[in-house]
Amino acid sequence: MKKKTGAVYNEYDAPHRDLREFIERAERAGELLRIPGADWNLEMGTLAEAVYQGKADNPPAILFEDIPGYPKGFRVLSGATNSSKRLAITLGFPVPKNPLDVVRSYRDRMKTHEPIPPRVVETGPVMENVDREDDVDLYKFPVPFLHEKDGGRYIGTDDIVIMRDPEQDWVNCGTYRSQVHDKNHVGLWMSPGKQGRQIREKYFKQGKPCPVLISVGHDPLLFLAGGNELRFGLSEYDYAGGHRGLPFDVVKSELFGLPMPAHAEVVLEGEMYPGETHPEGPFGEFTGYYAGGKSDQPVVKIRRVYYRNDPILTMATPMVPPSDFSFSKCVMKAGMIWDEVERAGLGGVTGVWCHEAGAARMFNVIAVKQAYSGHARQAGMLAASCQSGSYLGRFVVVVDDDIDPTNLFQVTWAMCTRCDPAEDIEIMRRAWSGPLDPRIKKGTTHNSRAIIDACRPWEMLAEFPEVARATPELRRRVEEKFAGILGKL
Repeated sequence: MKKKTGAVYNEYDAPHRDLREFIERAERAGELLRIPGADWNLEMGTLAEAVYQGKADNPPAILFEDIPGYPKGFRVLSGATNSSKRLAITLGFPVPKNPLDVVRSYRDRMKTHEPIPPRVVETGPVMENVDREDDVDLYKFPVPFLHEKDGGRYIGTDDIVIMRDPEQDWVNCGTYRSQVHDKNHVGLWMSPGKQGRQIREKYFKQGKPCPVLISVGHDPLLFLAGGNELRFGLSEYDYAGGHRGLPFDVVKSELFGLPMPAHAEVVLEGEMYPGETHPEGPFGEFTGYYAGGKSDQPVVKIRRVYYRNDPILTMATPMVPPSDFSFSKCVMKAGMIWDEVERAGLGGVTGVWCHEAGAARMFNVIAVKQAYSGHARQAGMLAASCQSGSYLGRFVVVVDDDIDPTNLFQVTWAMCTRCDPAEDIEIMRRAWSGPLDPRIKKGTTHNSRAIIDACRPWEMLAEFPEVARATPELRRRVEEKFAGILGKL
């Protein structure tokens, strides 16, 4: 319920307890579209594309209901966090007026953010049903086939893969795609350098199987944590709990004692064995291509499935941007880059934005109020190389504080009028990339970055031509005088 005397978590007096309460709050805010009768085979993915690339300025989350061939209560949710309002509901931020409000709220939160470890409980709603060993059948769930040229149905897109580091004993919860091969086997694709892949290789080097949980329906806050680059050793449970202000309740899994969200909708438990692989992919990815193709990847034998009554799968549909998760990636990535740049000691940052056209990674803009010679270049280098901005980047543009980094028209104008290509573009080589980068050669895991200084040169600030526009006072006065006419536009 809403708090009557002042909200503490968005418009509410406490965080949502699970995905279902989040859906209720999103619908109350006018941020949910219910679609009955969509088939798992291509229709869900195509509808997500139609909604998120349609005419609406603020596309809603989609709840697919009454899915043909499945029990009435089985549902699929797409785009849970993909708007400013839904992000604010997820993270407990004040109701925003624009995307940068959410970025600033994130930056402000991180000034006092302290990780909160999860709380182990005996049981939870996720234990309402447990399928074991031969009773496991992943096809009992409406797993979507998203793109026409995908290699199969993907149960894990908006997922978190839960693993314990065998050497350092911490729990990683990363988002990695998971393809259903048959009723009790899934493929798990992890890009080189990712933390989950590092943990997997530690088990394999010891000649041991790697235990995993795959949560495929959960609090959207966990997806936000799992889909972004946190420092190695910081559990996404702890990071997300710090945002929530309360610990996540977790239940230990039956086979390996791994912590699964007590209020999750569906969790798979199994293990990967060294040398056991199966062709995985292709899959339409967030860059907008079937990048990575088909390759042999480790297989998880699923031995347990834990699920609630009337379970809700969470779905992400990578595609040519915008997608059903690209906006939320832009906001989170921008906030994280801003926070990391400031933690590195750089002041004067007035805004950061990662553009959807760059798949929330490949075209990032940082605005600064210059205080010294080299300030702008330093900002660009930090934004390109910090943990949150390092993976699969391409362009970083630095602009002055009079430019709105979210406004691509303004950013392009600054590039065209304040940047000299021969003097103001720096190239970083052998930066972290991976197989999802469509531009690099197969087998390569690095690329280059362009840092574009689109600020007025420090040494020319005093003499740089003034911008030709009305002062805010003049514009406000004239607009008020002719408000009746301008209001008809």
